[in-house]
Amino acid sequence: MARASGQIALPLDWSAGGSNDGPLIVGTSNADAVRYLRHVSTWPVRTAVLTGPRGSGRSLMGRLFVRETGGRVIDGPASVSEEAMFHAWNAAQASGAPLLIIADAPPADWGIGLPDLASRLRAVPVLAIGEPDDCLARDLIEALFAQRGMALAPEVAAYIVPRMERSYAMLHRVVAALDAASLERGRGIGIRLTRETLLSQGLIDPDLLERD
Repeated sequence: MARASGQIALPLDWSAGGSNDGPLIVGTSNADAVRYLRHVSTWPVRTAVLTGPRGSGRSLMGRLFVRETGGRVIDGPASVSEEAMFHAWNAAQASGAPLLIIADAPPADWGIGLPDLASRLRAVPVLAIGEPDDCLARDLIEALFAQRGMALAPEVAAYIVPRMERSYAMLHRVVAALDAASLERGRGIGIRLTRETLLSQGLIDPDLLERD
């Protein structure tokens, strides 16, 4: 059942991270990937690839995946050799413990030199996380401030989202800029401080300042 905020209700074990993680917020851009990772028993092979922009929560999803399935995550194809990845793929098929590979792009773009590995990865489902929609972007902004121990009025996130580039990278830049400005000026984060800070740093589209 979808929440009014645009988040999708999930069991507690998939809505909260570990002690050092914030919550996994699920919206239309990542719901299909989360759903697939939660149903390992339906996988055609015991391996999947998860792609998405950096800052999109893909590593958190990987940690939750390991915790809930007992599987293994390779966070970045460059973090292991092709031979090690090949053996990890074979081990997953033999043991039944699933393997998740997190990457910036699908395997076809990795330039794999090991033919046996390339042929196996062609059979692997690729899950993609898209850029956040309006609802998810608002929820993520509020969650990122909550991780910093700061409460943010809902109208501030609602003001930011229609005026910014829609990307996870920009969300993190906006939150960092506002956090720094609040500390520097000793002020809470309201619409005025938000407008001044993001405009001065080029993080908001000046043509959209008066947008409702």
